[in-house]
Amino acid sequence: MDKRFPESNKGFLQFVYNFYKGMKTHEITLAYEGEINHQIMKAFTTLAQGKMSKEAETAQVQKRVYHVMVECLQNISKHAFHSDIKPESELNRGILLVIKNEAEYKITTGNVIESEHQEELNSMLSQINKLDKADLDKLYVTQLKEGEISKKGGAGLGFIDIKRKTGQKLEFHFFPVDQNYTFFLLTSRIPRK
Repeated sequence: MDKRFPESNKGFLQFVYNFYKGMKTHEITLAYEGEINHQIMKAFTTLAQGKMSKEAETAQVQKRVYHVMVECLQNISKHAFHSDIKPESELNRGILLVIKNEAEYKITTGNVIESEHQEELNSMLSQINKLDKADLDKLYVTQLKEGEISKKGGAGLGFIDIKRKTGQKLEFHFFPVDQNYTFFLLTSRIPRK
């Protein structure tokens, strides 16, 4: 143990080192936890674009990664549960992970939602995953014209568009927080070839 740090910091320092190793193991190139707003979205999309340009990623892949990041971050910004009572509570926050390996990029986002919306969200995402490109295009146009807008301002267009742009199924999971809230994780895959 480094003598410059008190023994009480040992657990935290070990956590930081394990976190670093975990990021390397899982090929995480960007990780963020906190409030998601317009400034955060702009900063992360700019950072990701710069990094991909530097690594000579194809223009098509760059556009898809950028598009998916924007859609996923907007989803958190619009649909995460917001608490006016405790503005700094975990309910107002989200996570973003960008993973890159030889075959693909993966964008994983997570946020707390009200549990009462889980079944509807699960049903919508399951339905989107069943559709082929032609049916997704039709659904997208239908939702644009006559889609039912939720209280939070969405009609599922972002999810539909992610699947249309990537050609990959949306991976999603729900983890109970307590009886009222659920943590929603979404992973979108963007092939690099």
